[in-house]
Parts: sequence; C-alpha cells; structure tokens
Amino acid sequence: MAVYKRTYTGYEGALTPEWSRFLILPRAAYGRLGQMKLLTILRMVSLFYPLGCIVWVYIANNLSVLASMGVNAVQFVKVETSLFLYLCWVQGAFAYVMTALVGPVLVSPDLVNNALPLYFSRPFSRTEYVLGKVSVLALLLSTITWVPALIVWIIQASLAGWDWTVANLAVAAGLVIGLMLWVLLLSLIALAVSAWVKWRIAAGALLLGIFVAGAGFGTAVNQIVRTDYGSLVNLPEVMYTIWAQLLRLDASNGLPVEWAWGVYIAVCAACLWLLWRKVRAFEVVK
Repeated sequence: MAVYKRTYTGYEGALTPEWSRFLILPRAAYGRLGQMKLLTILRMVSLFYPLGCIVWVYIANNLSVLASMGVNAVQFVKVETSLFLYLCWVQGAFAYVMTALVGPVLVSPDLVNNALPLYFSRPFSRTEYVLGKVSVLALLLSTITWVPALIVWIIQASLAGWDWTVANLAVAAGLVIGLMLWVLLLSLIALAVSAWVKWRIAAGALLLGIFVAGAGFGTAVNQIVRTDYGSLVNLPEVMYTIWAQLLRLDASNGLPVEWAWGVYIAVCAACLWLLWRKVRAFEVVK
C-alpha cells in the first residue's frame, strides 16, 4: 500500500497496567546508574561487613573450628542481638554514602531539561512519578541494607536451630522494618534536595550537610546544655534509637523513643511536601 493511502490507526498492542507504570522510571534510571563505576565499587565494598558477620556467625556456631587451633573462645565468640544493631549502623552508613552519590541526579535532570511537562502530558500522575523516583533509591539501597542483614539472620537461624529462630523472630522483623525506614528516609531527603537544588555538586554537598552538620550541632548542644535532646537534629542518632527499640535493645544515648519517632515522621512529611510542591508546579491540567 502506498504511503499516501495509509490512514491513522489506533494502537492495538498490549497496554502497560496502571499499577506498574511507575516502574519505567527505575528501569531507565538503572540503565544510567549501571555506568557509574564508583557506584559499583561502593556496592562491592558495602558487602564486606555482612560477609564478615556471616563468618562470625559460622564460627560462633562451630567453636570446634577454633578449638582445633587451640583457641578457647566460648566466652567471646557468640551471636547477640547487638551484632544486628551494629550491622544496621554500618550498612546504614554505606546507604547514606550511596544516597549522596546517586540522589542528586534523580529529579534535577528532569527539571533542567523540562521533562516534567512531557511526563505529565501522558497518563502519568504525580503520585506515580514520585513513587517511581522513590523506588529507584529504595530498590538500590535495599540491596545493601535489609537484604544482606536478613541473610545474616537466616544463616544464624539455620545454624542455631529452631529454638533460637522462634525466640528471635522479632529481631528479623526489627531488622527489615528498621532498615526499610532508613531507606525511606534517605530516599525522601535525597529527592527533596534534588528537586529544589538543580546543581548536582551543590545537591550532594547539601545532603552531606544535612547529616554531618546536624550531627555536629546536636553534639555541641548536648555538650553545652548537658542534655540529650540535641540529638533530635542528629538523624543517624534518631535512627539508632528507633533501631534499638525495634531490636528490643537499650539505645543508651538518652534520646526518648517517642521523640525519635516524632522527628522521623516530621522529616519524612516535610520532604514529601517539598517534593510534592515542586512536582505540582509542572502538572499538566487536562
């Protein structure tokens, strides 16, 4: 058939389900992030500590290995809940560094290139856009936070037996929930900063400043006023308090758990509002 005889015909192929439209954003983002060599190196390094924990768990459940070498370590080599709290702390730190590396490039390129009107001129809502951007960081950070932590717990449970597993189910739940909360907090802060600061270097510096400056200021307030409430502006300390509660441990930093939860909810709500307001300015009204 000649070209001039062709007429317009509608698309008759399969349509993407509405619930999965937001997944196009992480799929496109991972294609770009996969080219970042520094990110690949960071992901590899971040798994060293979980691997060390796995070795520790194996030795603790097989003390005969040390006994064969003439080492009596029954009193020293054992698996306690504090091991998982330290695991949260270390992997949370790696997640923070990865967020500072990846976060600034998630929303700002869409603003600089005026891509948001193009997004919203399609059947793509603000909610789906925000959800898609959050899922980019959430899925990436999950691979170095709660996933390896849960693997360590599963290995310990398989070696320790059924009694230990039943008694420590709450630890597994606390690990997953606690690190998911940290991933959500980092994702929202990174997206809010990326939405309002278009310059990548400045956005990365601001992300570092939010945590580093907050930690320094909170420590100074605690030392000068002799109180523990200065830690409310220290987000890592806030999360440490929440992790300790979820793992049924004493945080030993003097920060009330109720205040820690209040700060967490307030920061997440503020970041979500900032991100929502920025995206709303580009919404296409039909």
